[in-house]
Amino acid sequence: MSQELFSLSGEHVRLEPLELHHAAALAAAAANSGDLYRWTVVPIGIDAMTQYVKTALSWREAGIAVPFVTVRQVDGKVIGSTRFFDIEYFPWPDSHERHGRAHPDVCEIGYTWLEPSSIRTAANTEAKLLMLTHAFEVWGMLRVCLHTDERNERSRAAIERIGARFEGILRAHRMASDCIARNSARYSILLPEWPEAKQRLVARLNNR
Repeated sequence: MSQELFSLSGEHVRLEPLELHHAAALAAAAANSGDLYRWTVVPIGIDAMTQYVKTALSWREAGIAVPFVTVRQVDGKVIGSTRFFDIEYFPWPDSHERHGRAHPDVCEIGYTWLEPSSIRTAANTEAKLLMLTHAFEVWGMLRVCLHTDERNERSRAAIERIGARFEGILRAHRMASDCIARNSARYSILLPEWPEAKQRLVARLNNR
């Protein structure tokens, strides 16, 4: 079951459904990044980016991901990408109040990266606000997870600042950008925790 296509719009960024024609713009956004993507796997070059997009679209067709391009509102420039993934529907029994829901129960947000000039702007904060709002207030998610490389202290601090709870370290969880089996720091936000986390995100966005 493929996932629905939808956009999420804010003041600073717009998240549009990823399509194959975005590969060139994404490749341009990732170019000249130096060591910016030390902890994040970001394809460099049009061939690698095209394969990256094709993989993301295959996940969408399989119903396990909703990938986006991140577009800057002021000029319509593609500045990066992000996605919902590991989307799950729990097998609720017929008698359960959540049985028969059209929306998923849990997911992860990740594969998030931005071009160099968009780092430390409002782009990432607003994108997270848009995605988490959709996850909890439209889909009615029970839990949203975020993972980052155990070594990525800046990313871990940013995740903690929005109110996500640290759950532990998943050993040899995923391939790291330096091609080792990385340990991932796992965080999550639960539905009852979302109002406080939302307040934190809105405050951070206003401070930007």
